[in-house]
Amino acid sequence: MTRRLTRRAFLASSTAATGFVLLHPFSARAQTGQAHLRILTTTDLHCHAQAYDYYGDRPNDTLGLSRTASIIEEIRAEATNTLLVDNGDYFQGNPMGDWMAYEHGMNEGDIHPIIAAMNTLGYDCGTLGNHEFNYGVEFMDRVNAGANFPVVSANFGASLGATPTEDSLHLPPYVILDRMVRDGDGTEMPIRVGIIGFLPPQILQWDRAHLEGAYNVRGIVEAAEAWVPRMKEEGADIIVALSHSGISASEYEPMMENASLYLAGVDGIDAVVTGHQHLVFPGSNHEGEGIDATAGTLMGKPAVMAGFWGSHLGIIDLMLARDGDGWTVANAESSVRPISQRNEDRSISALVGDYAPVVDATAEAHASTLEYVRAEVGQTEVPLYSYFALVADDPSVQIVSDAQKWYVTDILRGTEHEGLPVLSAAAPFKAGGRGGAEYYTDVPAGPVAIKNVADLYLYPNTLMAVRITGAQVREWLERSAGMFNQITAGQTDQVLLNPDFPSYNFDVIDGVTYQIDLTQPSRYDNDGNVVAPDAHRIVDLQFNGAPIDEAAEFIVATNNYRAGGGGHFPGADGSTIIFRAPDTNRDIIVRYIVQNGTISPAADGNWGFAPAPGTTVLFETGPAAEQYLGEVRARGVLMEAAGPGENGFALYRIAL
Repeated sequence: MTRRLTRRAFLASSTAATGFVLLHPFSARAQTGQAHLRILTTTDLHCHAQAYDYYGDRPNDTLGLSRTASIIEEIRAEATNTLLVDNGDYFQGNPMGDWMAYEHGMNEGDIHPIIAAMNTLGYDCGTLGNHEFNYGVEFMDRVNAGANFPVVSANFGASLGATPTEDSLHLPPYVILDRMVRDGDGTEMPIRVGIIGFLPPQILQWDRAHLEGAYNVRGIVEAAEAWVPRMKEEGADIIVALSHSGISASEYEPMMENASLYLAGVDGIDAVVTGHQHLVFPGSNHEGEGIDATAGTLMGKPAVMAGFWGSHLGIIDLMLARDGDGWTVANAESSVRPISQRNEDRSISALVGDYAPVVDATAEAHASTLEYVRAEVGQTEVPLYSYFALVADDPSVQIVSDAQKWYVTDILRGTEHEGLPVLSAAAPFKAGGRGGAEYYTDVPAGPVAIKNVADLYLYPNTLMAVRITGAQVREWLERSAGMFNQITAGQTDQVLLNPDFPSYNFDVIDGVTYQIDLTQPSRYDNDGNVVAPDAHRIVDLQFNGAPIDEAAEFIVATNNYRAGGGGHFPGADGSTIIFRAPDTNRDIIVRYIVQNGTISPAADGNWGFAPAPGTTVLFETGPAAEQYLGEVRARGVLMEAAGPGENGFALYRIAL
């Protein structure tokens, strides 16, 4: 299905009308038969319409479409012709998204606040990300119904076969935009811009509860190879791929999650918008054959990844040349522009202000979200913080495990599973890393509000329970231990954390005790493949004070992402699920706190590092961690401050 849109020309305002603007060289140099087309991109907005941190209940200069929009208006004026596109994960990801899904709902005719914000900016097209399915397909469809722009997706559809056909796709696979461009001498000419969208095939695992049995997916590259020739046949002059998929130089595999590099190699695609990884490209985060991180190209074609939460605007500049009755790309550039900067003293400075129309369009939802997140649910006797969650047993993870274990133990009474030991797997979601030096949970002792629970558990996952063996418990922990680099015994100040391992895959399993031997190599790589079959980092694994029986069976409380195969953990591939809760993990935490009134989730120290005399390691955490250093030391961790780190982080040293 092809939609041809002519709702507005996309000629930028003339510089004479707007005052002096420094034009991009492509616009300044364009001659007769040449036209500069600038593609402006956002990705992974995750419902951050305004520059506000609902978890901390305070403004935040590092995020928000209201800030990115200021750059959009400025950068449009630098080019003769522009398009604005979004690359997915737009309406889920913060308390505003949860408020809309769980409190407000989406009735017919309602406009979701992030869509209202996007409509004010005149987006030309968008695509789906994986998080669009977190609240179910029906909710997603109601959100998209309010968009004044087409949303496309070429590899998601009804379960009518192994490879969805055009008739079975849930949305149009692509759109061809009929536009007019102004060339170097001011002549307006028609152009046909094809835009096609893709999402990670792993959605069938990650949102199995919403999708299983009703929907199917296709590999990103395979879908592109099927549809791009059709777009050319229908007269697309240039084709832009919206790829809600990251960049990886790993060997190509059908259905791979981060396939943007190989997507760029598909004949007929002229530019690629990437995302999903919450990184910036061009930049220093990617390398490998076919990737030019300086020039911003994949397989020689321009590509861009614009961070996350509106932190950057991605820009692809195309110099087009008239070719008969059509256009070809003669030259291209890629770049990103941030909305904030970190200063030498670790502070953040805003580089732009708010774009008032976005603030106005989302003001009512913003106020309602604040009322929602400020509602108190109970009290905590101890602070809940995640500054040390990757290096020591931690109260912010402990409360999640306590609530999950309480819920599953109760729900399995009277079933065939009653009497089996219940363990609980939980990971720290806010633990610095790519989120920055302020990206940590920090709830002081005292009242606990919805915003604090949402801060403890960022995602709208639903609770699930799996039934696995003691041997699978061990392997689950081995997979989790990939969080750490291999350490050489006797050496000092070695870097501890593996920067490519996401904190949400660092599961701590409560109900057993164990140590992690850092001198061993990781048994699994970052993708969950066994790479060191003889390595065993998990040592002294015990249940009830005795070595675990690897043949014994256990119930593990977890979430739908992990139970369905997310992260590729042994024992969690969808086949071991014995219970699917109707409640989200976050709602279960709220109910646990409400029932108890006051909580005191002191970390019980059920895991730690195996001793390695004469060995020290360094890790980064937020500078605010200093206030809790004494508590961690009191739990027996030999830790001390080691000075400032990079990008606003603080360094700490652990003696093993």
